[in-house]
Amino acid sequence: MFDVGFSELVLIAVVAMIVIGPERLPKVARTAGALLGRMQRYVNSVKSEVEREMQFEDLKKLQQEIQAQSKQVENSILAPSATPQAQTELQLEDPKPATNAASKPKTIRKSKSK
Repeated sequence: MFDVGFSELVLIAVVAMIVIGPERLPKVARTAGALLGRMQRYVNSVKSEVEREMQFEDLKKLQQEIQAQSKQVENSILAPSATPQAQTELQLEDPKPATNAASKPKTIRKSKSK
């Protein structure tokens, strides 16, 4: 977040030592650390809450899409067929015609001559 190097930290510590004094500096440092930690936890909790809400919205959209698709499939299954009765009967028949003996080609055998 902030780019604070070692030299900046030393400068802040020296100024804090002069302004606050060596007796109260440890207590102020502990309080500042606790406040910083509390602030980080709060930011992290807000971040995770926002992420959960985004995921929840994505799940809602996915659920709506699935419901729309299932209704579409259900309607296509339950909808009456637009094809005439004759066409459905033709589709149910066996596509291979039955073969009979007359349609088979005859094999001719050659006799052996002596």
